[in-house]
Amino acid sequence: MQDLIVLPSINFTEVFNTKNGAIYQSDSENCWYIDFAGKLARFDYRNLLKLKKAVYHIDIEDLLLNSTKAPDLEIIFICACDHCYVLSILEIIALKELLQGTFVMLELNHIIFDRLHRIVA
Repeated sequence: MQDLIVLPSINFTEVFNTKNGAIYQSDSENCWYIDFAGKLARFDYRNLLKLKKAVYHIDIEDLLLNSTKAPDLEIIFICACDHCYVLSILEIIALKELLQGTFVMLELNHIIFDRLHRIVA
């Protein structure tokens, strides 16, 4: 007889999405899920900030204007994280757009929360 393991259900809240991917927040696990480049990757907030920093430091203009015969790929690896991305220039731009939108939504949420609590207090 087989023992069945029941996994707890994870509730996602979508933070931001584009046609290329989405970022979800899981309050029950205190983490973020990025659905991008064909995989769903789990990040804590600290690693999400590290991913943002790594993506923002890629010089897209230099990659586009570089005439060497090097492949147009970037490997994004975050220390203390199990995930890495091997992305083309278009995927880098798409991931950057996804991260920018996510952090704008988080800042907007913080502003709204702050304003509502000022009205109540």
